[in-house]
Amino acid sequence: MRVKAAAAAFASGLAVERCGAFVSPRPIAGVNLKSVEHAHHPPIRPITTLASTAAPLHDASLAPGIAAIDAALPTLSPLLMDLRSLPYFRLYSCDMLASCEYIPQELFECYTESCEIYPVDDEEVPGDVKGADFNEHEFELDGWARWDMPSDDYYDTTQFPEDYTGYDGSEVWRFIHDRIGFHDGAMSTDEYDADSWKADFNKAVSGLHAMVSAQVVRGIQEKTSFGEELDPDSYPWRDPGAEFARRLGANGETPEAVENMYFTMMLLLSGVRAARDRLLVDCDGGKIGDAQACQAVRSILAHPVLDDPSIDAAVLRLREHALKDSNNLWEARMRTRDLMRIMNCVQCNKCRFHGKISTLGLSTALQLAVGHRGTGGDVTKIHRVELAALLTGLGKFSSGIELCLEMQ
Repeated sequence: MRVKAAAAAFASGLAVERCGAFVSPRPIAGVNLKSVEHAHHPPIRPITTLASTAAPLHDASLAPGIAAIDAALPTLSPLLMDLRSLPYFRLYSCDMLASCEYIPQELFECYTESCEIYPVDDEEVPGDVKGADFNEHEFELDGWARWDMPSDDYYDTTQFPEDYTGYDGSEVWRFIHDRIGFHDGAMSTDEYDADSWKADFNKAVSGLHAMVSAQVVRGIQEKTSFGEELDPDSYPWRDPGAEFARRLGANGETPEAVENMYFTMMLLLSGVRAARDRLLVDCDGGKIGDAQACQAVRSILAHPVLDDPSIDAAVLRLREHALKDSNNLWEARMRTRDLMRIMNCVQCNKCRFHGKISTLGLSTALQLAVGHRGTGGDVTKIHRVELAALLTGLGKFSSGIELCLEMQ
């Protein structure tokens, strides 16, 4: 039986058949489902390998969710791109001068201009955004993340988008995987798919790394396609195909990298769904922007992939494991705080900026998924900057997975 593609279901408002599950897209006021262009995709079937890398799938429970994401990207990605242009989702007050507390470092000067970022003018920051950040800041001893205290310096992700700067962050990533990740017990033999929330944490962090790798590959691809001459002294990697194979390929350094990226995107999708009512209330209250801005938000919140039960595979797996060991979830919260702070060791300012936003998006998804006891977090306590990072992170992962599909 042929399965309607996600875009077609989005346009018609009819139920979606995906991997055996029927889901009715949730109606949201102000969203005209018929305005979305019809797209035709082949039927979604169970998968054993990833189309994005041809790698074998290690966790078969993720297969329907991966297929759902692939089908949704043609309609979801443009919406996320539009969303990321809104002030609420592109402006972040970020400490770019914080010292590295984890790794002894020599002073490194990024030799390309693309490493640097500069704050926007004060008048470019809406008062509602700045007001929310200053009013919501707090110190939570055992929180999931600890974002930089707000200041008058705001940076714009559209003015300084993801890019290939030539910076080598391998030392930082090595520290993350070796020292912040879990390697005890079952994780010593099955780092990503052992029967433990610690393996789920490792898998989510690996997915974050994979997304960053995809952005690097895209940056190399864009620079070379535009005929830009890459100085080997400043840009050590110049072949996008070779870098894709090394970083994200089935026979690369991490064969599960792309599968882990899908896993983390599922966590973000579940997080956005958990925050949906909060986002709609904030829209109605004028906190997110004008009517056009809220229309962009509502279009994403109405997308049928958010209500597809197959994307819950990641959050259900994490929550099931967390409930078995809820007394030790403090270790996960401590590590997400460390994951945020290790970004201060990144010596490329643009990379540090985007790394902090991506890490905050992941920590927000984890907070909403399990909270303190494994049952989920309180969405009313999520800050403006966390909601913004959650949806910005979703856009980054969407772009990363698209790159992987394009490279095949």
